[in-house]
Amino acid sequence: MEILLEPLEYEFFRHALLAALMIGALCGLIGVYVILRGMSYVGHGLSHAAFGGAVAGFFLNLNFYAGAGVMGLVAALLIDRITRSGKVKLDAAIGIVTTAMFAFGVAIISQARTSGLSFEAALFGNILGITHGDLVVIGSVTAVNIAAVILLYRPLLFSTFDNEAARVFGIRTGAVHLIFSLLLTLSVIASMNVVGVTMIAATLIAPAMTARMITDSFSRMLLYACLIGAVTGVAGMYLSYIFNVASGAAIVLFGALLFCLAGLAKLAQQKFALSVTLHRHGDLIHSHPHTEAHLESGKSAEDEGFGTPKPREPARKPL
Repeated sequence: MEILLEPLEYEFFRHALLAALMIGALCGLIGVYVILRGMSYVGHGLSHAAFGGAVAGFFLNLNFYAGAGVMGLVAALLIDRITRSGKVKLDAAIGIVTTAMFAFGVAIISQARTSGLSFEAALFGNILGITHGDLVVIGSVTAVNIAAVILLYRPLLFSTFDNEAARVFGIRTGAVHLIFSLLLTLSVIASMNVVGVTMIAATLIAPAMTARMITDSFSRMLLYACLIGAVTGVAGMYLSYIFNVASGAAIVLFGALLFCLAGLAKLAQQKFALSVTLHRHGDLIHSHPHTEAHLESGKSAEDEGFGTPKPREPARKPL
C-alpha cells in the first residue's frame, strides 16, 4: 500500500495520473471505432500532422493546442475530401497529407536553426509536465467524445458496420464520418502531451483490440475498452515510477502486455472448448469439430451488431 500512496505526495504525479486515466479511457473509447472501421493508420497519421502544426504554432507564438488543433483538423478535412470520390484510397491519402504536414514542421525547425529548442515532449510525451490547463483540455475532449458517442450511438454503429445499409436507412454517413474524424483528431491532439506522437497509435489500438478479444458484444466492447484503457494508464504511471522509465513507454508496454495475455487466454479457452467436445460410444472415442458460434453460449456477434444477420428460410406449409 505504501508504494501506491508514496508517489501521490507529489502534485506533478497526481496531475499525470489523472491525465493518464482520462486519456486511457478516451483512447479506449474512440479506438473501438478506429479498429472496426479499419482506420488504425489514421491516428498515427493525424499525430504527425498535429506535430507539424504544433511546431508552426510555436514559432507564431500560438498555444500548443491551437497550432496542433488547426493543423490536425485541416488534415482530417483534406483526407475526407480526397477520399470522398473513391479514386484515392484512405491509406494513400493519409500517407500523403499527414507526412507532408510533418515534413512542414521539420522544415520549419531546420530553417529556424533553433538547435537549442527541444520538441521531445511532443514526440515522446511529457506527462510529468502536465499542468492544470492541460487537464482542463483533456477533460473537455474526453467529455465531448463520450457525449458524442452516446448521442450518435446508432448512426455510428450502423455506419461502422455497413455504410451502404446505413445510407439506405437515411443516415447521413458522410456527416457521421466527418464528425468521427473530428472526434478522433481532438483525441489525438489531447493525447500528444501524454504519450507523444510516436506512441499515440498504440494507445488507440491496444485497449480496443484487448476488449475485442474478450467480448463479441459491441456495447460491452466500448465499456471494456474504456476500462482497460484507464487501467493501462494508471498502471503504466505506477510502473514508470517504480522502474524509473519513461511514462509513455510504460503505458504502451503495459497495454501491449494486456493484449498478449488476452490473446493467450482466448487461445486457451478455444482449445479447452474443443477438448470437451470428445464423445465416447462404448470403446470408441471421437470428437465433432464445432464452430466458434457453437462454442459460445451467449449472444452471437450478429445479435450485437457484428455482421449482418442471415435471412431465415420461410416455414413450409404442409401440403
